[in-house]
Amino acid sequence: MSPRLDATRTPHVPSTTPPVPDEAGLTPAAGAEGLEDLPEIPPFAEVGALDARALSKTLFARLETLEEGTHAYAYVRNTLVELNLALVKFAASRFRTRSEPMEDIVQVGTIGLIKAIDRFELSRGVEFPTFAMPTIVGEIKRFFRDTSWAVRVPRRLQELRLDLAKAGDELAQRLDRSPTVGELAQRLGITAEEVVEGMAASNAYTASSLDAQSTDDESEGALADRIGYEDHGLEGVEYIESLKPLIASLPARDRKILSLRFVANMTQSEIGEELGLSQMHVSRLLSRTLTRLRKALTVEE
Repeated sequence: MSPRLDATRTPHVPSTTPPVPDEAGLTPAAGAEGLEDLPEIPPFAEVGALDARALSKTLFARLETLEEGTHAYAYVRNTLVELNLALVKFAASRFRTRSEPMEDIVQVGTIGLIKAIDRFELSRGVEFPTFAMPTIVGEIKRFFRDTSWAVRVPRRLQELRLDLAKAGDELAQRLDRSPTVGELAQRLGITAEEVVEGMAASNAYTASSLDAQSTDDESEGALADRIGYEDHGLEGVEYIESLKPLIASLPARDRKILSLRFVANMTQSEIGEELGLSQMHVSRLLSRTLTRLRKALTVEE
């Protein structure tokens, strides 16, 4: 079982191996007071759907007469779980395409079945499968909602993702095209910013390995090879950071000339006119300043 299912935090799930009935139809350990008039219980593998439903009614009626915490109560409750495990397997089959192991999904669904058994009342006049199925499916969905996201996001965004998917399908069928952000916002009664936030959160549901190979074209290589690139701008980051204190230490006129030449992109003649200097003088000052900075960088290295 997946480590995410902590047995210390969930109700006890009885073994799927059916008990071996004795001559009275009960297991030897179940011969407790209050069980004497129960009908014979055949091996669960041989119990059909209709028989399981009828036998479940009898057991639910008996469960209401027993005191919780007694051996007899536990035996009847566990027998009800065994009889109705087919409901769990049927509900779990709807999620067979998910990445989680089927044993884990059945385990979670069985917890939902136990909760349904504890809440069920015959006096409501509802068939147990009808009552139990929403609880079982809800427990499985809650498991996927809480554990299957690749990156943990707030529950509000998890629920918004589901609302966007449902609204997107409805609008796509009606409009015969993909809906816009504005149309989704109007359909759900939320702002466009919230729709964009929900779409961004949807990207956190699944993750791909950087080493994953392309399924369309194996020649493309791994994902890391396709999305990576060389950022040549990084080559100058170290020089820029090293130059900052050196430029700050220059005289004000030299800093002004550097700013006009390399920031304002002015020519030496234009700089001369700006500062009241000749083009030749500007050239000498600029050359001297650059030589000074170059030597300082060399010393730093």
